Amino acid sequence: MADQERIALFIDGANLYATAKSLGFDIDYKRLLKEFQGKGRLLRAFYYTALVEDQEYSSIRPLIDWLDYNGYAVVTKPAKEFVDALGRRKVKGNMDIELAVDAMEMADHVDHMVLFSGDGDFRSLVEAVQRKGVRVSVMSTITTQPPMVADELRRQADEFVDLVHLANKIGRDPSERSDRMQRFQERRPAAPVPTHAHDEEPAED
Repeated sequence: MADQERIALFIDGANLYATAKSLGFDIDYKRLLKEFQGKGRLLRAFYYTALVEDQEYSSIRPLIDWLDYNGYAVVTKPAKEFVDALGRRKVKGNMDIELAVDAMEMADHVDHMVLFSGDGDFRSLVEAVQRKGVRVSVMSTITTQPPMVADELRRQADEFVDLVHLANKIGRDPSERSDRMQRFQERRPAAPVPTHAHDEEPAED
């Protein structure tokens, strides 16, 4: 039965944030979870991001805390800071290995893996998971210039879903966002709303 399909979500946080931003909407992670809970038996929803540890406050932390308490398995590691050849401060935080290890471990327990990333480095992972009999859907977009998804990843997936078609299901209404932000700030002036997409994600290489 379709409603008994075992599903696992793998969210490349920095990549999904950049993709949603390029499409002009914020991810509503509560709606995203609900959307896939309605498609089968959602076993796990992983969210991967690197954190800049030496900052006293990061705008991503409220989101991480919210995800951790609301049904997501959050995987983080310290981001590495460096100065490039032009003297610009850069942050590097690649979570590919962590995501790949978890996906391979989960492959024997799920029927359907949903990957929220357009990173072409995941093509071989998708192929390996497919060899174990798991169906793989890739969520990204080809509507931007340039596209946010690597062509080889899109071709390898069993199904490619353009996020532009999911915006009305997993995106936050801009007016609702501003209303919620205002209400939240009235209660806690110093903190941002934790449930929508954040403004600072470490860049990946």
